[in-house]
Amino acid sequence: MSVRTRISAALLAGTVAGVTVLPAQLAEAVTSRAVTIPAFYTPPAVLPASNGTLIRTEPLKLALSLPGITGTLPGKATRIMYRSTDSAGGPVAVTGAYIEPAAAWRGPGARPLVVLAPGTMGQGDQCSTSLALQKGLVIGLGSQTTVSIGYEVLAMYRLLAKGIAVVQTDYLGLGTPDLLHTYVNRVDSGHAVLDAARAALALPNTSLTDRSSVGLYGYSQGGGAVASAAELQATYAPDVPLKATYAGAPPANLADVTAAIDGSELLGALGWSVNGFAQSEPALQPLLDHYLNDAGRSTLKKLSTMCVGDALLTYANKRSTAWTTTGQSVSQIIKTEPALRDYLAGQTIGTLRPTGVIRVATGVNDNLVPFAQARTMAADWCRLGGDVVFAPISLPRLPSPVINHFGPLVKDQGTAVGWLRDRLADRPATANCSALNGS
Repeated sequence: MSVRTRISAALLAGTVAGVTVLPAQLAEAVTSRAVTIPAFYTPPAVLPASNGTLIRTEPLKLALSLPGITGTLPGKATRIMYRSTDSAGGPVAVTGAYIEPAAAWRGPGARPLVVLAPGTMGQGDQCSTSLALQKGLVIGLGSQTTVSIGYEVLAMYRLLAKGIAVVQTDYLGLGTPDLLHTYVNRVDSGHAVLDAARAALALPNTSLTDRSSVGLYGYSQGGGAVASAAELQATYAPDVPLKATYAGAPPANLADVTAAIDGSELLGALGWSVNGFAQSEPALQPLLDHYLNDAGRSTLKKLSTMCVGDALLTYANKRSTAWTTTGQSVSQIIKTEPALRDYLAGQTIGTLRPTGVIRVATGVNDNLVPFAQARTMAADWCRLGGDVVFAPISLPRLPSPVINHFGPLVKDQGTAVGWLRDRLADRPATANCSALNGS
């Protein structure tokens, strides 16, 4: 299922060694909420055979950059498109950006790489983080307005300032107009993270080498993506030399998160989840047809092109009971429908031992992506023998769930970046699974 504008131009391509070569300028640019999506983001008709293979690249001018003595600060950016695999086993094209730091790496060994998995940006193609890096502020004006801010730039630049190379993924379908973004899909996001590492390590003319270690960084949606990637690395990407992961406020149990966000400022995220579920698992569509009323279908269609700011302004503090024929909330329907319960159970993070040391940080008063479900994920990893550092972040509980969720990000970000840098510099971390005993 897709509820976005489709590509209207036929794709002309030639194949060389199994890789479709399609100059971006031959594709027809599309628009999303009055924002033109560069032709670069339109995938070719045929994708490479191997995951992590680069499909195309181009220089990316950063909106926030400064001249430096030895080069542009914080570094030189390249927009990338690479091959990944979705949760159904099909090939997909994913976009992102690689930034080569101007700062030197002062730790031991080769310069390391961190994959940054963005937090919630939205579901419209104009919301992609790589586009936000180029524009800083993405604004579309017209019958459908939109605003997207590249808020992940602070974490990215903090890593670059320490001499760590960064590659950022846009995730499946965010930016590329061929598919709808499968928001919080565990497998899609984990694969996109790991294949971004592969693509960056294969990018020519960088300071990365085959001895470069890899770290993962993400908060909120990004925290779930990197947590999933750490679990999937052993079977999906054992070639990625993953050393450490920072997973902040991960949505590890989507049933719990669904109940928490309904009626909050971020109700839009519930719509993005439902849209993504329907694309990833077409067998769920009859249930949606049964339960969604006209208002629900209209809302989901509108949300499919919105960024997080748009959704906050339009749907804050509303409830999903207005979307359904029965007057039930989405969470209540999930409890009564085995197919939905089973699908969400399959999205649970915490069932496989993660690779490398992993720091799970979450706010004790986070009632948007609830503290308890993140703590359960960490405890489950400990029982599986994982090397886990659990870091509860204490802040006052406020009336706004969004502030309770993002406050810990602001408080902990500097510590998180420093922690990840130390792990990539071969400094040991002390796991504290004993603090989670009895969970």
